[in-house]
Amino acid sequence: MTKVSAENTKKKKYKKQSNFVQVFKRLSKNPTAMFGLILLIVISIVAIFAPVFAPYSPTKMDLTSMYATPTMKHICGCDEVGRDILSRLIYGARYSLSIGLIADVVSQVIGVLVGAYIGYTGGKVDLIGMRIVDIWASIPSTLLAILISATLGAGYVNTIIAMLISNVPGGIRSTRAMSLKEREMDYLEAARSLNAGKFRIMYKHMVPNIISPTIVGTTMGIGTTICSVAGLAYIGLGVQPPTPEWGAMLASGRDYIMKYPHMITFPGIAIAMTVLALNLFGDGLRDALDPKMKN
Repeated sequence: MTKVSAENTKKKKYKKQSNFVQVFKRLSKNPTAMFGLILLIVISIVAIFAPVFAPYSPTKMDLTSMYATPTMKHICGCDEVGRDILSRLIYGARYSLSIGLIADVVSQVIGVLVGAYIGYTGGKVDLIGMRIVDIWASIPSTLLAILISATLGAGYVNTIIAMLISNVPGGIRSTRAMSLKEREMDYLEAARSLNAGKFRIMYKHMVPNIISPTIVGTTMGIGTTICSVAGLAYIGLGVQPPTPEWGAMLASGRDYIMKYPHMITFPGIAIAMTVLALNLFGDGLRDALDPKMKN
């Protein structure tokens, strides 16, 4: 009996591994997706090892280098108090990426758990739950993030909370829609006939079969969240100086856009490149996870 169980475990592990390898093979055939993945990996490595790559401290002021334009000493120039922009960009990647990642992943997890329960249960739970979500989603996500951020105050943690709350309704809606379609499938009927529990059916059998679109949505949603965070900082909310966050750097440089355009050019390029990498990778991942691509 033990030998049979070990063989079954080995087969399952092999199957999971082979599926992952198949997805990666399909992904590797997409040059734009691989470009996005490589660019994203590079940005992440630079952010993680910021002290190694940054030539200066991101908060060190040098009044003799105020508004310095790009030179060999300061490749991206300096800001209004003489801080090296390149160093602030490198450290800023930590804040921008982490806010986007945490806010989007947590909101999608909540969306999957709640949306799967509402969609599978149906009836009054679906009716009442979706009316609450409709009211929640009726407030534009950007406006909701502004209201929450203004109420809680500026800061790293408060910005994550604001973006998380504004992103949840979309995750609930998309998961609920997939659950409505999936709950009538034969494999769920088989699980019910075996007297499997409700939560076991939902989260062990149904959710794994609808998780692929959620993974793709999460990947591409991180870029949208990064842009939203930059927008919050630009209007005086979100992460504030002297924290080296890309949106905050744009906000501090907007008053000098005519005389010293380098102060907003490089943070803008950093945001654009990161969002581009996420979108290219997410688009390729969607194609790689598409069941129609398996044949």
